[in-house]
Amino acid sequence: MDTDDIAPPPKPKVGPALETLSIAELEAHIARLEAEILATRATIAAKRQVRGQAESLFGGG
Repeated sequence: MDTDDIAPPPKPKVGPALETLSIAELEAHIARLEAEILATRATIAAKRQVRGQAESLFGGG
């Protein structure tokens, strides 16, 4: 059987069905997403700092 012909299973949608939310719920959803983006950016910055420290200590990059 040739596995190249098999389509991958569809990815499940993550998060609420936006069409069913009220305007207030949508605004709250946006606020949660923006907070998650900020947290993700902070994590990236911290990882870059650690990587930079490691590169300066061990060389590289």
